[in-house]
Parts: sequence; C-alpha cells; structure tokens
Amino acid sequence: MLTPKTRSGSPSIDDVLQTANHIILGKEREIRMALACLLARGHLLIEDVPGVGKTTLAHLLAKLLGLDFQRIQFTSDLLPADILGVSVFDRDSGNFRFHPGPVFSSVILADEVNRATPKAQSALLEAMEERQVTAEGKTRPLPEPFFVIATQNPAHQIGTFPLPESQLDRFLMRIAIGYPDRAAERELLSGADRREMISALQPLLSAQAVLELQQKAMHVHAAPALIDYVQALVEHTRHAPEFDAGLSPRAALGMMASARAWAMIEGRDHLLPEDIQAILPSVAGHRLKLAVGGDMTIALRQLVESVAIP
Repeated sequence: MLTPKTRSGSPSIDDVLQTANHIILGKEREIRMALACLLARGHLLIEDVPGVGKTTLAHLLAKLLGLDFQRIQFTSDLLPADILGVSVFDRDSGNFRFHPGPVFSSVILADEVNRATPKAQSALLEAMEERQVTAEGKTRPLPEPFFVIATQNPAHQIGTFPLPESQLDRFLMRIAIGYPDRAAERELLSGADRREMISALQPLLSAQAVLELQQKAMHVHAAPALIDYVQALVEHTRHAPEFDAGLSPRAALGMMASARAWAMIEGRDHLLPEDIQAILPSVAGHRLKLAVGGDMTIALRQLVESVAIP
C-alpha cells in the first residue's frame, strides 16, 4: 500500500495534491486527473474557456514535481521550427549547429493549441508518440519524463483550427476545469495572486522521483476480471448503435494505464472497478463520436450502466 509519507518523511503524492489544492481552489478531481495522466505516461488536453486556470495548472504541476517547464503559445503564424528547433550556421566551426526548441523540456504547455495551423500542430505528433524529435535529418531523444499539457479553446470560438483525430488520439486524457464554485471563487478573489504563490513554492518531488512513480503505476495489480471489464467496455462501444466508431486498442491500453495511476493516487496497489469508471470519461470522451446528436456525458454514463461489473 502507498502511504502519504515515506519512512524518511520525504514528500509524497498526497503532499503534491494538498499543495496543489491550496493554489487551485475547488478543483481536486481535475488536479488528480491531471496527475494520473502524467503518472500513466500520457499527455493531457484541457478544453475550456479562457481564464479558468488551465495555464496555472500546468505551471503548478511542473513546479511541484521539480520538472523543467516551457510554454509554447500557439498562434496562426507558428512554424514547426518554432517548436522543434533550428540549425544555425556557426562561423567558428564552419558547421551548422542545432538549437533545440522549447519541446526539449519535461513539461510542455501547448497553449491554445487549436489556434495554430495543422502543420504546426503536427510538429508535436512524433514528440508525443515517440518521445523523440527528428529535425535536420537527425533523431534526438526528449527528456524523461515528458508530459505535454495542451489547452484548447472551444471550437466555436473565432480563429480556431479543429484538432484532427490523429492528434486527439495522442492525448491520453481530455478534461475541462470549469468555473469555480461560489466559495472557491470568493476565496480566490480575496486571496493572494496565484502566480506569486506558485513562484514562492519549492519542488516537492524530482524528475527521478516522478520516473519512479511512473514505474510503480505500471505495476499496480490488475486482476483478470478487471481486464475483462475493460475489454467489455471497449467492445460495447464498437457495437452500440449510439457510437459512430468504437474505442481502439490504444484507447484500451490508455484506460488500463490511467486506471492504474488513479488507483496508486488513491493509495492502493491493485485496481478496483471504480478506478476504471473514474477515468473512463476523460480517456474515452474525446475518442468517441456519437452516431446522432446527443450528450457525450450521458452516453458514457449509459455505457457504464450497460456493462456489468465482473
């Protein structure tokens, strides 16, 4: 079993969550989901209106986990080289020298990713999937851990380019932060500036500690019956008339990885059906399409109700 504190008294996942909840008020579940996505070695898409704390969440996680952080502001004139890097001629050596772009950091905030052109969006594809970048004919590995948090404005807003399905599928999870409740917003209005609070924080973990937690998450025990449950959920989406297309094997793998990470955050070394149900909307919602108009939230709730727990 995982405990809030190790024997040495060093910081733990619970310490990270407690500190994060003190900065971003009233969003405990969303913070847990973002951390689970990182521990599952996935990438996170946050879709919401401007000003609800998407950028703050990305910066906060990087600071608390002791990871290098870079923000890339996606705009209509952004070029792939602005993300990956470019080679510049060095007069002293007489050769071209590669200058790495901002993608060579552990945590990348791709801010307003759907405001860039598809060409610029695709520059992240190889990095997110292969954890490497091919530039100027040479393949360069990215740092570990490597975590992309992309923010996306609602598609109806002016100046947006919808993410293609291949890009959406690179994101393990998609979440929305939403507006704070009245009590949280009141505390936010009367409290200190969140950016100043983040700047004053000290890292609670390190890159090596995050890698170790990712390894632990991979080894959270999943009983055969729980694997059967994931298969049943996935198969149901492939045959249910309300969905235009079902979940892929990659989505099934993502469900298992996310559920393991969620169970570990909950302090357990084994999966429960509740772990799978907890992460299902975030993992499946952006991968499924409804055959007819409707509410995806309702469709996913009906999916859970239709598949029996083993």
